[in-house]
Amino acid sequence: MLSILIPVYNDHEVLNELNRRLSGVLSTISENYEIVLIDDGSKDASWAKIEELKKINPNIVGVKLMRNFGQQNAIAAGLDFVQGDIVVIMDSDLQDKPEDIPKLISALLENDASMAIAKWKTRKDSFFKLFVSRLNYKVSQKITGINHQPGLGVFRAIRREAVEELKKYREKTSSTLSLLYWIGLDYVAVELDRDPRFAGKSGYNLKTMLKLSLDRIFSFSMFPIRAAIYTGLTVSVVSFLMGIYLIIRYIIGSVAPGWTSIIVLLLFLFGMNFIFLGIIGEYLGRIFLESKQRPKYTVKKVLK
Repeated sequence: MLSILIPVYNDHEVLNELNRRLSGVLSTISENYEIVLIDDGSKDASWAKIEELKKINPNIVGVKLMRNFGQQNAIAAGLDFVQGDIVVIMDSDLQDKPEDIPKLISALLENDASMAIAKWKTRKDSFFKLFVSRLNYKVSQKITGINHQPGLGVFRAIRREAVEELKKYREKTSSTLSLLYWIGLDYVAVELDRDPRFAGKSGYNLKTMLKLSLDRIFSFSMFPIRAAIYTGLTVSVVSFLMGIYLIIRYIIGSVAPGWTSIIVLLLFLFGMNFIFLGIIGEYLGRIFLESKQRPKYTVKKVLK
């Protein structure tokens, strides 16, 4: 059985074309398939469109979440509902082409891998989005234990065993796809071209991309708090040396009048303290959220 998992957020304009192209492709691969559409708290007519398509295509499974929980949590929700032996995760905006699904599945089976992941040769995204994506990749590679090839997308095919392994990790503050890499599942990269959006506007703004970056850094790395320690040690050494210097100047009677240097130093140290408190608070906040054991998502309605 083949499952196609697609988070949907404000994409009602795309769903008719998505269903048409998916149905045409999937019918050539397997008679036994499902299209799992996760409505992640859309504010447009996406859920009404999913209900409409369900009447036309019985292979559609619709899951409506209570509110917007974010793409990664919507994917986690979908993984709890899919039943296929192979699960394909893709975006709803048709930048991930349904016609490329057979390539991912073939690569998955031929290489006996746990995952086959799209590696974008070309992307029709803005310069800003491409820049932030590359920056996020380079930073996370440097300071987390997650290593993977550059240019990999959400679009991928995963074996059932890998899905079951992932479901053991019920973390709320880390991203679902980052956990796939952290677990160490082997994968094969499949070079594909990415199309522009079929319609609508991307939900990936600066705030969303920044949150994803911070989730990966704070969930999989101790670098920020260690950087705070090293910076604190450096400032302490500099302050100690400056203290010796000022004592020597006092002894020889050449202390310069004025408070400018003292004020600048105090502001600098107070600023560093607030940064370090923020870093510690970020880690404590994540511990707090994990300890409350709240679910990653809540479901309002299911169409099967």
